[in-house]
Amino acid sequence: MAERRLHGLQRVLGVNALFSTAYGNVGSSIYYALGLVASFALGLTPVVFVITGFIFYLTAATYAEATAMYPEAGGSSSFARHAFNEFWSFFAAWAQMLNYTITIAISAFFVPHYLGGLFWDGLRHGPGDVVFAIGLIALLSLVNVRGVKESAGVNVGLALVDFFTQLLLVAVGFLLVFSPHVLVDNVHWGIAPTWKDFFIAIPVGMIAYTGIETISNMAEEAKDEEKTIPAAINRVVIAVFAIYSLLPMVALSALPVTQGPDGKYTTQLGLPEDQGGFAGDPVLGVVKHFDLGFMQAPAELYVGVLAATILLIASNAGIIGVSRLVYSMGIHRQVPDRLRQLHPRYGTPYVGIMIFGVIACLAVIPGKAAFLGNMYAFGAMLSFTIAHLAVIRLRLAQPGARRPWRGPGNIALSGGRSIPLFAVFGGIGTGLAFVVVTALHLDVALAGITWLALGCVIYPIYRKRQGLDLTTTTKVAVQRPVVEHEAEYESVLVALDAGQPYPKGAIATAAKVAARRRRGIHVLVYIAVPQSAPIDADLPEAEQAAESIIEQARLQGGRRVTGHVEKVRPGQAGRMIVQEARELDARAIVAPLPPRTGGSLFGKTLETVLAERPCRVIIQSDPAQPAAPRPAPVGVAG
Repeated sequence: MAERRLHGLQRVLGVNALFSTAYGNVGSSIYYALGLVASFALGLTPVVFVITGFIFYLTAATYAEATAMYPEAGGSSSFARHAFNEFWSFFAAWAQMLNYTITIAISAFFVPHYLGGLFWDGLRHGPGDVVFAIGLIALLSLVNVRGVKESAGVNVGLALVDFFTQLLLVAVGFLLVFSPHVLVDNVHWGIAPTWKDFFIAIPVGMIAYTGIETISNMAEEAKDEEKTIPAAINRVVIAVFAIYSLLPMVALSALPVTQGPDGKYTTQLGLPEDQGGFAGDPVLGVVKHFDLGFMQAPAELYVGVLAATILLIASNAGIIGVSRLVYSMGIHRQVPDRLRQLHPRYGTPYVGIMIFGVIACLAVIPGKAAFLGNMYAFGAMLSFTIAHLAVIRLRLAQPGARRPWRGPGNIALSGGRSIPLFAVFGGIGTGLAFVVVTALHLDVALAGITWLALGCVIYPIYRKRQGLDLTTTTKVAVQRPVVEHEAEYESVLVALDAGQPYPKGAIATAAKVAARRRRGIHVLVYIAVPQSAPIDADLPEAEQAAESIIEQARLQGGRRVTGHVEKVRPGQAGRMIVQEARELDARAIVAPLPPRTGGSLFGKTLETVLAERPCRVIIQSDPAQPAAPRPAPVGVAG
């Protein structure tokens, strides 16, 4: 007998999956950041993206070191908890909540602009864009309350398509429109842009890089996390810096800075649509100025639809981020339990999703893209700065802690302590960006500080009512299903879906196989948890059904039947079953034939098990007639 490991998140994501998912979030920002930055920086837009790219590199190093050190979801909130205390963890999480909410709003706001550039001009300005965006946010919120089973494979595929499309745009742009002479003529130092606008553009440009939180939030799902997380972050840095330093050069060559009759310098890249510009759909505007001949119309359609799709996914990712974060904050007693309350049927934190969906809709109503961008920068720069400070604090306060990966540039001190220069300079950069965006925008300062003040009122009142101080970490005891702590080696593993009826034939088949050598039977019942809910969400109905299946199996199979329940993300059940079989050293996997819902006979889960099987796989199919004397297994040799 050997002790079983009780799993949390399934560690199945490698470097490529982490990179693709993170780039899907970071890469979506260019579709609106390019126009927002150009409206301020004009001809210095490429320079702004280079500066912000360097700050992003320093920030990425901070996230790589801290996430490898503490491979858990939460990002800057998790770092602050380990470095400081629970109050600072809440403060960082509250800033992240603002980021996610504005991500929902700004991504949804730009979807109609790209669609309008292709189909109907009414979507490129108010009120069409605002109404469309609010409707989109409402729809996505309802879908996530219901618990959409998002396809990770589709998202990764779209992220890769997006990356290679942006590479293609850069290559084609350099061949057709790139002009160093035009780029030089675009700049009028101190005039176009003014120094004030240039410095404002830097924190705005940082919104193009804020998806780095994604990798940290997937840390608990990464395999060999101490190596894969830093490697994935490095890939994101290289890819993003390459695209974001080159694409603005192409854009400013295609849409150069010009001086109007009033003496004012502008570029169509940063002008609103009602003035003949492309601020709402800057990447599509660049493509419209390529001379591609017969390929021009298809290219515009492809880029416009892809951009709208990527932004739609980014908005949905913001809602998923809100749902996970509000649940995590509730578990750590940072916000009232009501916010993390799960839907009795769908098992999603519907209260939090609906509340922050409404806040995102309110942020969209003014129809001000620049305000949304600056609010995004406000929250992101604050989160990044806290992350940098946390890494510095951990280096000084916990010099002996294990650090699987260290960022570049360190000054050694006595006692094994050190100063991480990447975190110091990164913190200075993000901190100054936070000060600039706050000091130079009164509306952003009022909205952002009001948001932080609201959090600083809610947190102490709630903690006091719970009888807790402000700094001690206290987690809610989440009831988990009872599982067997021991399972027999060389067992027969029976893999069952909690959402399907009890398969009596599968247990009978397993008992027949196990009887040959007196092997144990271990029943693994898996529950698919929607992406919009945390992986450890309470799903009482599904958990009760899963435990009922295990009890029925024990009644049918006798003493040697053990079992436990696992929660997995949609699409990950197959690999989890294979991993479980390996850990048990199972000699056979028995699974019932699922109902046929499409072109596949076995379904995605069984196809994965068959493709990666570590042992014999037996797919049990019940006879068509109930009176059949015994189950008819379909065997697949391992």
